[in-house]
Amino acid sequence: MTFGSLQPVSISVDDTQRVSGLLRVPPKARVCYVLAHGAGAGMEHPFMASVADGLAERGVATLRYQFPYMERGSKRPDAPRLAYATVRAAVAEMSRLAPDLALVAGGKSFGGRMTSQVQAASPLPGVRGIAFLGFPLHAAGRPSNERGKHLFDVQIPMLFLQGSRDQLADPELLQPLVKQFGARATLKLFPEADHSFHVPARTGRKDADVRAEMLDVLVGWIDMVMSDKENNK
Repeated sequence: MTFGSLQPVSISVDDTQRVSGLLRVPPKARVCYVLAHGAGAGMEHPFMASVADGLAERGVATLRYQFPYMERGSKRPDAPRLAYATVRAAVAEMSRLAPDLALVAGGKSFGGRMTSQVQAASPLPGVRGIAFLGFPLHAAGRPSNERGKHLFDVQIPMLFLQGSRDQLADPELLQPLVKQFGARATLKLFPEADHSFHVPARTGRKDADVRAEMLDVLVGWIDMVMSDKENNK
């Protein structure tokens, strides 16, 4: 069974740069997740593809897209200004391609953090919530809340999907931080999962099981955000 065909998209970041995207809109989709990749792997990484496929099966559209450095084949992430412009361009392109779809945004690690920093600086038009697939709160082995300070300026719902063994987000730091955001933030911890949502064999669970649970939580949160928006009209 197929859940919407995969369509290549070209996104204009500025007058000189374009990046690639992959759009998937399953039948009867009401919302699209604008999904940015992590620092070390692009939009076609198996994790990103599995998220898009799983969301399509659950009736949620996705637009995956590259940051310019990944498009060039570089390993060095773009400067924040260019990364922010890319996030804005991807959201704007999704609005243009499917204006009837509601939008949530975010992504894996670096991509989610760039999205939230953009939203904190100036709200992304039409975006109703931000979902993090592993928020990178700090560098590995260097626990700190520094990277989370901008989240206080994000005034739309946020979902944090995190592994309990994530070396880039110590739960003892992340849990009290998220609590400070009150009702607009939700945290779901996945026992024994790491930053890539991998779980050891000793747990008796497979990565695919964790990923399916993660996507169920994500879709449930999206439904809640959509419902709250409708009720507040």
